[in-house]
Amino acid sequence: MIQNILVLSAITLLPYLELRASIPYGIFTMRNELSWITVSIICIVVNIILGWIIYFFLGPIFNLFRKWHWFEVMFWPRLEKVQNKIRPYVEKYGELGVALFIGIPIPGSGVYTGALGAYLLGLSKKKFFIANVIGVLLAGAAVTILSLLILKGAVQENSWLAKLFLKMKEF
Repeated sequence: MIQNILVLSAITLLPYLELRASIPYGIFTMRNELSWITVSIICIVVNIILGWIIYFFLGPIFNLFRKWHWFEVMFWPRLEKVQNKIRPYVEKYGELGVALFIGIPIPGSGVYTGALGAYLLGLSKKKFFIANVIGVLLAGAAVTILSLLILKGAVQENSWLAKLFLKMKEF
């Protein structure tokens, strides 16, 4: 069981894959060892923690990069311009917008890009933590439900819906 938990955690930690890959992988390949509920809970908890860790370390990482002249001159002004341009939208929609971005399990969304976007937009830690939990719960529920529908034969594995929301062919 520990090995299965470690495998699910490792897949969840991978950029671009996250729980869009780990939940289907666990449900389809570990169903004799772990229940779908256990798989989903493991992947959701790991994904929530991952988002918090990424957001927490973005500040120190950007501060380190800003010590290099090329980053300070070439990239930081662009990032500040984006922040200033998008700030009114963040103030208007706040964590709900970030939660939906994280929660809709489509290519390019997830906690990696959600944390980076929230940081660049100046979303507070508290608001990001809330958005991250809501978003990961939404994504986890959507991916779990779709995986179970495929497992039960209600949705075809090669359907456009499965291709859009799940990353099963990566393994």
